[in-house]
Amino acid sequence: MSPITNGLRVIAISVACWLGVVLSVQAQTTIKVGAYENPPKVTVAESGELSGVFGDLLYEIAEREGWQIEVIPCRWSECLAMLAAGDLDIMPDVALTEIRDKNYIFNELPVLHSWSQLYTLDDRSINNLLELDGLRVAVLRDAVQGPYLRELIINFGINVEFMQVGTFDEGFAAVLAGRADAVAVNHFYGEQRSRELGLKQTPVMFQPTRLFYAAPAKADGRALMMRIDRWLADWRSAADSPYQEIMKKWGVYAPDKPDPISKWLLPSLFGVLVLAILSLMILRHQVKKKSRALLESEQRSNIILNSIDAFIYIKDAQLKYRYANKKVCELLGETEQSIIGKSDLDLFDATTAEVLRVTDMKVIERGERVVNEETNRTLEGQERQFLSVKIPLRDADDFVYALCGISTDITEHIEIQEQLNQLAYYDGVTGLANRKRVVQQLDHAVASYRRTGYEGAVLAIDLIDFTLVNDSLGHHFGDRLLRTVAERLESAIDDTDCAARLGSDDFVLILEDLGPDRNEAILTARRLATEVVNLIEKPIDLGVRTHTTAACIGISMFSDSDNGATELIKNADIALSEAKALGSGTIRLFNPEMQQSISRRLHLEAALRHAIDDSLMELYMQPQVDMEGTVTGGELLLRWQDEEFGSLPPNEFIPVAESSGLIVPLGNWVIEEACRVLQQWSTDPELSKLQLAINISPRQFRQASFVEFIESCIARYQVPRGKLELEITENMLIDNVDMTITRMSKLGEAGVRFSLDDFGTGYASLAYLKRLPIYQLKIDQSFVRDVLTDINDAVIVETIVGLGESLDLDVIAEGVETAAQADTLRDLGCRKFQGHYFGRPQPIDFWVERLKTSLTIEAAED
Repeated sequence: MSPITNGLRVIAISVACWLGVVLSVQAQTTIKVGAYENPPKVTVAESGELSGVFGDLLYEIAEREGWQIEVIPCRWSECLAMLAAGDLDIMPDVALTEIRDKNYIFNELPVLHSWSQLYTLDDRSINNLLELDGLRVAVLRDAVQGPYLRELIINFGINVEFMQVGTFDEGFAAVLAGRADAVAVNHFYGEQRSRELGLKQTPVMFQPTRLFYAAPAKADGRALMMRIDRWLADWRSAADSPYQEIMKKWGVYAPDKPDPISKWLLPSLFGVLVLAILSLMILRHQVKKKSRALLESEQRSNIILNSIDAFIYIKDAQLKYRYANKKVCELLGETEQSIIGKSDLDLFDATTAEVLRVTDMKVIERGERVVNEETNRTLEGQERQFLSVKIPLRDADDFVYALCGISTDITEHIEIQEQLNQLAYYDGVTGLANRKRVVQQLDHAVASYRRTGYEGAVLAIDLIDFTLVNDSLGHHFGDRLLRTVAERLESAIDDTDCAARLGSDDFVLILEDLGPDRNEAILTARRLATEVVNLIEKPIDLGVRTHTTAACIGISMFSDSDNGATELIKNADIALSEAKALGSGTIRLFNPEMQQSISRRLHLEAALRHAIDDSLMELYMQPQVDMEGTVTGGELLLRWQDEEFGSLPPNEFIPVAESSGLIVPLGNWVIEEACRVLQQWSTDPELSKLQLAINISPRQFRQASFVEFIESCIARYQVPRGKLELEITENMLIDNVDMTITRMSKLGEAGVRFSLDDFGTGYASLAYLKRLPIYQLKIDQSFVRDVLTDINDAVIVETIVGLGESLDLDVIAEGVETAAQADTLRDLGCRKFQGHYFGRPQPIDFWVERLKTSLTIEAAED
């Protein structure tokens, strides 16, 4: 290869690197979101949901914020107009410009970095901006590409005719139809669409851009942007966050901050670009006569590349270094001559070399442009973080013969950002949230509570003898105690909750989503408070000695106040003061009037636990009859007679069992007793014809061992097939339908039958009914009660009976109290009944004696 040809190639490589440098440097409730088609950044799925990088991120944030996303499809210029008018709350994928910054509110952290590029037909060659002279270029109306490109054209002194289009696809269509010679499109959409349409990607790239979410210029818009920035800030630094997963899914990457290189560098790089293009133009005319000028130009290029505050290198197809600028040599402690011919395995540790190889092969083998963040460790153990852009270098036949890489050291930038965030929102001693952070978190939690109705709590915690440790052992040991307490607090709460240190020995816990029932939420908060007290009381190793501390806790519920975070914390502190007055280990609620009710509930839970452990519960049965009054089976019902509380109705102790988890052992006892009774009945000619129905709790049904437990009971007691009936509610079906169907089908194979209880009061879907192994629908007693007086209830009963006939399901009416109700139900087509009119709940032995002689009972008998 001649020196002149070699010189041209070096200059071409330098220009490609300069281009890469430019790119790397710049590389409430219902939220109305404007969406235009610009994949992979923004797109609207066939279901009408927003998709793409911005769409997926917004849904992830909306799920945590509790927002409902309403997608408003619109064209680009229409979206901007609607945003300005306040008809949209958010518009994704908006580049920040000086004019837009005055008209809209942007979030602080960019989601992506992009740039624009020109695309044309294969038969038209456009290698630089100067070759646009006299051509027609399509640009998106109201987008940033048009003004920016016009300014570049003016500076170059050439004439270009610009054609405004409504969408990028209209611009591509104009090129295909010959109405335009080229179209300016952002590179994310352009790379994908140009390949589909058979258009050519030109080397002309311009306008590195940061892409944000935008909102109308109003207070609500600023609040939305602050919430978006909050999640972006948390996710960008986490390797397994939704942000990183979405970037991988769509094959893009956006660095944490757009300005890792000094601000002066961008103008310098554009100057380099202009000089390179002008040099090429001159060399085309003088290459044969002025080889010496070419060599001087090469030297100037090397000087420029060595002056840039970035690591620039070239690797061949075998990933051997063929060029390295001064920054690369300084990093590796090598000279350029010693680096040439080496691979990454010769310069970095094995892990780094393998990661770099995988990335580099995407460029060499696929011709891809790769932008990603790298953590590289040299053989000497020095570790730095880089934002790297790697682009393919092609020969005249479009064959990739090498890659050019530009890496910017962002190590200090990331460290500074993390330090600033830590100082602003977190306690320096324990690492927990500070007061500023906890107020933000609590404001968000209260807003969620007001929207969903799900109760929450604030726990104020005070260490009893922290001052004694500080005074006797010193602050070093006091800090060690605080850090241990902080670790124990974090271990006691869910990831969605928040632990904070407000100062000295004052801690706060924010508990969210404790449920819609206030009393249940209070019980849950008290249980966790008791757990925290016990954790804190465990001995703490301070090095010089083991210390045991204690704590008091005050609890304030979200529903205690309408005045936000500050008052909730104040209420918790008031309760804490009362707790401290009563001594260490005390837990107090802010509302004193709730103490009696909560104490009864806790006492009731203890009594229920004792009753279950000692088998003090009783099983009653209520018969189920057919049209002729013949008993076909019965439903087992729980009864509890407590020495202290007396006779307790199920609607009082069953909710306690549900919330405390006691429903699982209680339900298992009922299942085992039902199987035992069916085994006894199987030897009696009359009783063996009967079946037994029991109610199943949703929490019991979701137990992983539920199916295996019932199967073992059936096998152990040799229960005949079809005799054990489980009654489930409609609402159970909406919680993981596939899992429910699988478990029901497996139990059906074991001989268990299912009845859908309280039918018509829940959310069952007819589509699910077709898939479920159900043999019977049970009409809820609320419809039976007024069937004589309310025409609507009569229509509902008739509809359920008709539905049962259509699906070949039995239908039984519960809560039948009078002969008139029974007659009306018969007229409406019902064939099975249950209620006081046919028999009240009685101990099982009572009904065994009655039914041994005859299965027919007289109605309204006691």
